[in-house]
Amino acid sequence: MFAPVLYGLCLKYMKNEDDAKDVFQEAFVIAYQKMYQFKFEGSFEGWLKRIFIYKCIETLKKNRKNLFLLDGYDDPIDESFEEEEIDKLSLSEEKLLEYIQDLPDQYRLVFNLYVFEKLKHREISVMLNITESTSKSNLNRAKTHLKRRILAAFNSKTA
Repeated sequence: MFAPVLYGLCLKYMKNEDDAKDVFQEAFVIAYQKMYQFKFEGSFEGWLKRIFIYKCIETLKKNRKNLFLLDGYDDPIDESFEEEEIDKLSLSEEKLLEYIQDLPDQYRLVFNLYVFEKLKHREISVMLNITESTSKSNLNRAKTHLKRRILAAFNSKTA
């Protein structure tokens, strides 16, 4: 019942389908083993999502020892295009997922936690053991990367 949502979650966090499938299976085993810990407070789906998110983060951290190399460094954001421009472009969910998967791990993690999970930078910083400014910086870089990819794809279609 929850498999499509949870697999989609793994796809957003992991770089490719194979990694997403591995994490998906491992997280389901963890959820099954910890089923007794669910206290019927809140939604079961939310409880499962949390397990899957933590497994994705754990896997990414394990595979990349120095996931967050830059601490507190703020890049200037290229504002030569507006978000409204991007909103007007026709972009499939599959293409957007592909662009999100192409983000560097640290940008993808913060982007997903902030945009999809609606966490605050303070919560993200605690979860990932980084500073709030690193979280903000990585979110800005992720948005800039995504904007560039989307606009480049659109411009190549119209050229």
